[in-house]
Amino acid sequence: MRRRFNWLAVIFLSCLLVLAGCIQTESTSNQPKAKSKDDKIVIGLSLGTMKEERWQREIDMAKAYAKEHGFEILVQSADDDASKQVKQVEDMVTKGIDVLLISAKDSESAGAVVDIAHEEGVPVVAYDRLVRNGELDYFVTFDTVKVGKLQAQALVDAYPKGSYIWLLGGPEDFNATLLKEGHEQILQPLIDQGDIKIVTQQWTKGWSPEEALKHTENGLTAANNDVVAVLASNDTTAGGAVQALEAQGLAGKVGVSGQDAALEGVQRIVEGKQTSTVYKPTKQLNQKAMELVHALALGDQEKADSLVNGKTDNGVKEVPSILVDVTNVTKENMVETILKDGFHSIEEVYKNVPKDEWPEQ
Repeated sequence: MRRRFNWLAVIFLSCLLVLAGCIQTESTSNQPKAKSKDDKIVIGLSLGTMKEERWQREIDMAKAYAKEHGFEILVQSADDDASKQVKQVEDMVTKGIDVLLISAKDSESAGAVVDIAHEEGVPVVAYDRLVRNGELDYFVTFDTVKVGKLQAQALVDAYPKGSYIWLLGGPEDFNATLLKEGHEQILQPLIDQGDIKIVTQQWTKGWSPEEALKHTENGLTAANNDVVAVLASNDTTAGGAVQALEAQGLAGKVGVSGQDAALEGVQRIVEGKQTSTVYKPTKQLNQKAMELVHALALGDQEKADSLVNGKTDNGVKEVPSILVDVTNVTKENMVETILKDGFHSIEEVYKNVPKDEWPEQ
């Protein structure tokens, strides 16, 4: 007697196998891929821009760390194009990276890259610029609100009363919003009591010195040049501000803030054209980021989590964060900060200053 083949049972078992596969995929898709001892680790480093002086320096640091620890760094720059950055990340993930380290061109839209990476089990670490609107794994950054507070405080200490031009950073970069928060904590009480008047407040798209120049010119015109300080959000925008001030014979008479300790910024400080900058020790930042991505690539979760010292809200979750401290730099403490750390050499910093006026080291 022939037995009837039970097609219903076969279909049922097939569905169970498919369902089990889906469950397995879902549970492991967001985890780093296990590496054997002989597998080559590849870290993807995606930069939104390389216009600022700091980025090539940090690429070199990352490559040096990778060489020392036996893994590879794949670097891509999006050249200030947010959509290009997404495509570059897709390409990196397709080629096969173990961890993505990203400095986003556009903080708001960069959440898409997290999904792209997570689909292939690649953890995502935001570097210096926060990635919003995504299930970001880690964030390595400086205390940006503190940077803003230091910028504003340096000017308020020297210019407690009068009219200010307020140059915010690039609106596409969430760090600019955090800086503004720090500025407001210092400025708002003085604005409320009438000691400080803001003659213009403008965002500076792309942190562009050309835009900063234009905004400063407009502010000077509106105030009939009666301005005591320009609160500039970084050294690039400070450069545009100083250019506008020089055209009016006001350079060195009007306070100007900055950040990043870019070479041109610290040169302006020792020349007396810029009041201060905020030194962000990128060597420490880069070291922490490399330690973190290396640990993640090796699957060393305990080491990764031991590096965390804070959390940052990215609009979706409280992201485990590594926060690196910062220092305000003026002409008076240039030697014990920038020069002592070897961030720039004395020959570079004092290039435009007569040698008999150089400080002792």
